Amino acid sequence: MTSSDSVAGRDRPGDEAYAGRDRPGYEGFAGRDRPGDEGYFPRGSSLLRRVMRERAVNLLYGQRALMIGALQPVGFIGTTQRSTAHNRPWKRLVHTAEMFDAVFFGTREEADKALQFTHRLHQRVNGRIDVHIGPYGPDTRYDALDPKLMLWVTAPVFDSARVLYESFVRRLSDREREQLYTETVHWGELFGMPREAMPSTYAEFAEWWPQQVRGESVFLTPEARTVGLNIGLRMPAPRPLQPAMRVAGFLIVGSLPQIVREHYGLRWGRTEQLAHDGLPLAARRSRALLPARIRRGSSADAYQLLSRTECERIRSGKRSFEAVA
Repeated sequence: MTSSDSVAGRDRPGDEAYAGRDRPGYEGFAGRDRPGDEGYFPRGSSLLRRVMRERAVNLLYGQRALMIGALQPVGFIGTTQRSTAHNRPWKRLVHTAEMFDAVFFGTREEADKALQFTHRLHQRVNGRIDVHIGPYGPDTRYDALDPKLMLWVTAPVFDSARVLYESFVRRLSDREREQLYTETVHWGELFGMPREAMPSTYAEFAEWWPQQVRGESVFLTPEARTVGLNIGLRMPAPRPLQPAMRVAGFLIVGSLPQIVREHYGLRWGRTEQLAHDGLPLAARRSRALLPARIRRGSSADAYQLLSRTECERIRSGKRSFEAVA
């Protein structure tokens, strides 16, 4: 989230990186490629950059990754306890997406500013969960810089990027999967995750990751379920765009492993699977008919639309996240 532009690895008109928003301690990133500074993931050689430039990936990978990541209750509870954005969760998610994109697409200077800003935030996210949840007692400690928790960010991001790219663009070769995996792990390292936290190769990851998702450490709390379903299925948007948001939610749910859908209590049968399989197939077949600026480029406008719509909902007396059955 191939056409000739993605194969060549070139960014076309409309593929500008995201304009950062000024925040205390973070100056944003203009995303303009400067001579001699292609960032950590250069155009033309970085497969991670190419994959993340696909709108079908960049607009959906975060929601899918968050739904999977919420299965790790220690990380979820720790982040929730320390968050100061309970009333504006979509604003916080947009901020996170901008930090990630600064590293995917920005110059090294811009990426380093985002990394330093994120590291300062993470240094304050630590403590005890104070509740007994699943296999974890109330004295269980959490730390945003704990490698075992950091992998629950990097692994879902990689898995989501690969699954969505292969669904909506094309199947990657074994060599490309290895390259994408290696680059995504390096992306995680930039945020502070030790390399040894993840398997050494994609082949090892492909065997290891399904075991993690089904493992004993997984437990979806009621609050995490509410957050995950709102993120995946109830993205805020103006009324004319709400049907498109429902389709996006359907595509996200359909791309999840069955065990994850079961944790969320989402019914998924043959009818849903057939409908889901048809949409990516149609997208792949019609891809060449769409202008490059539609297929690929910045998601900045979409991010800001989510944030503005959330703000309007709050002003009208509605909550950002709705209760779920």
